[in-house]
Amino acid sequence: MKKLALLLTIAVVVGLFFAFDLQQWLTLEGLKAGMDRFVAWREASPLLVAAAYFVLYIVVTALSLPGAAVMTLAGGALFGLMQGMVLVSFASSIGATLAFLASRYVLRDSVQARFGDRLKALNEGMRKDGAFYLFTLRLVPVFPFFLINLLMGLTPIRAATFYWVSQVGMLAGTLVYVNAGTQLARIDGLAGIVSPGLLASFALLGVFPLIAKGVLGWLQRRRVYARWTRPQRFDRNLVVIGAGAAGLVTAYIAAAVKAKVTLVEAHRMGGDCLNYGCVPSKALIRSAKLAHQIRHGERYGLEPGEPAFSFRKVVARIHAVIRSVEPHDSVERYTALGVEVLQGYAKVIDPWTVEIKLNDGSVQRLTTRSIVIAAGASPVIPKLPGIEDVEPLTSDTLWDAFSRLDAPPARLVVLGGGPIGCELAQALARLGSQVTQIQGGPHLLPREDSEVSALVRAALEHDGVTVLTGHRALRCETERDGSEVRKFIVVEHAGLQHRIEFDALLCAVGRAPRLSGYGLEDLGIPVERTVITNDYLETLYPNIFAAGDVAGPYQFTHVAAHQAWFAAVNALFGNVRKFKADYSVIPWTTFVDPEVARVGLNEQEAKEKNIPFEVTRYGIDDLDRAIADGAAYGFVKVLTVPGKDRILGVTLVGEHAGDLLAEFVLAMKHGLGLNKILGTIHTYPTLSEANKYAAGEWKRAHAPQRVLAWLGHYHAWRRG
Repeated sequence: MKKLALLLTIAVVVGLFFAFDLQQWLTLEGLKAGMDRFVAWREASPLLVAAAYFVLYIVVTALSLPGAAVMTLAGGALFGLMQGMVLVSFASSIGATLAFLASRYVLRDSVQARFGDRLKALNEGMRKDGAFYLFTLRLVPVFPFFLINLLMGLTPIRAATFYWVSQVGMLAGTLVYVNAGTQLARIDGLAGIVSPGLLASFALLGVFPLIAKGVLGWLQRRRVYARWTRPQRFDRNLVVIGAGAAGLVTAYIAAAVKAKVTLVEAHRMGGDCLNYGCVPSKALIRSAKLAHQIRHGERYGLEPGEPAFSFRKVVARIHAVIRSVEPHDSVERYTALGVEVLQGYAKVIDPWTVEIKLNDGSVQRLTTRSIVIAAGASPVIPKLPGIEDVEPLTSDTLWDAFSRLDAPPARLVVLGGGPIGCELAQALARLGSQVTQIQGGPHLLPREDSEVSALVRAALEHDGVTVLTGHRALRCETERDGSEVRKFIVVEHAGLQHRIEFDALLCAVGRAPRLSGYGLEDLGIPVERTVITNDYLETLYPNIFAAGDVAGPYQFTHVAAHQAWFAAVNALFGNVRKFKADYSVIPWTTFVDPEVARVGLNEQEAKEKNIPFEVTRYGIDDLDRAIADGAAYGFVKVLTVPGKDRILGVTLVGEHAGDLLAEFVLAMKHGLGLNKILGTIHTYPTLSEANKYAAGEWKRAHAPQRVLAWLGHYHAWRRG
């Protein structure tokens, strides 16, 4: 109502302005005709006339009325160059800021709510360089100032910044017009005030901030490279260090655009995901799920039974799956694509030189225009006293260790309540291990909503996992019992300590980027928990990039591949155009049973960030296909802008949740709302109908009740 009242007030004032033909006084002819009267008023009451002029100028500018240029001429004609400059400069800036604030108050929220996804890049640019852009526009009188005021109000630029940049940026144009006003009698038209030559000068002034920014960037790059000697020619266009997801995709793109690229990998092609993480863990999860289904055959009208299996065969299948996927990431495939693959350890010697210690003992040096560091991450082993004595397992060592076992560990302790810990704890419990999971925080999967964490905990406990949240691991201990070594972990909870005996300890407390051994320290490339990069994935040196786990902020294979596109394109074509890495829509899935999949905000994050939202929920227990599959559990939860169908985030819990999430990822990426999903045909009976029904729940909650009531009356009238 306040916004509506403000709009009505502005509309009434503008309407009266034109209704009483007041615009005639803001024309050049009107100014000249009334000049004698204005001068007489000024001589009679100089301060009052100056104040009235100042206020009138503010009103004209704030309401975006035509005539600001004539008002500026009047300032020079009435008050002279110096006083006129002061009055016009401050009045124009204050009026512009009032128009800016009115636009922000009335329009910004609705514009950002409707087009927020499409405006993210613009918003981010305005936050960082808004002063530069505004200063450029203010220096060039070609751009209508009233339009600049209104459009800038829709952006995140601060009001104080808008004011002072406007004050400084409009000085040059103000000076020209005020000075022209001192010679008012000689002016025949506004077009003659600003000549083409003067416009060109203003244009040069306008691009000066951008030129200055470019020069500063050039000087900074020159200072960074000052202590290095640049090669006259280069052996390669690109050298990529690491053949995980980020490195493989980077090399693939480079070869596809016919660049000469070398990919260096010290160990196994495919990186962590193929050899230690995604692929083997999902193979294990599938076997464990089948064992679980056999154990609960009554859910499908079958006789339940205890699954008979060989753990060695389960592990052998895992390695067979890895071997089946290996050709996708093999040396042979990438060589055929045009990538030179070298197996060895790479170190960056200078910004253009990479030294490779090959696995055969030889050393090779390559010069290259650009370098992409995609070295990945490795599991963290917590620094607990005595932990080395109990030979802890990680996701890197787990699979080889399991190859030597005839049965899964009888008593397994899993340290960590994140996705890896939860997935492996549930899978191994289903295969017969007595699993204890220890989490220091109060919840499993702490990045998810509390109800999701509680649901996952219940699922794990139903499968026999003992979940200990709020327990802090203190140390590991060993005791010798004859020829046998007994292993314990000591944990603390509520001030009390107790010991848990185990046969195997699995550390799943996170992964740390591989940052040492690549020459980053010698080059002075800053690192914290990751390699520090800018929006273009450039390090301190603009020709050295980082992608994947070493760059963060997400440790997902699909994000590493996503970053690789930006790293490759910026490394090869950054001299022409650079692209900022886009993290606006990042999905992920935790492959417990039921699966947990998410994209965008959840309730917990929205509340932490004070982002207003509405929640729409659909229970999958009501879905026909889920009932038929014996998977009638879980939900779809969608967060939307209040009153709008624009999606802020989605959490899916249930069978194949990771697959169902893709539709929402597509919708968010391309700005499609729930109405579009509701209007899309989904095959019956499929699990994907859950997405449509969730959209239907939103539509039902936002049905126009008043219109429906009138329709009821209409149909009643039609019935007679």
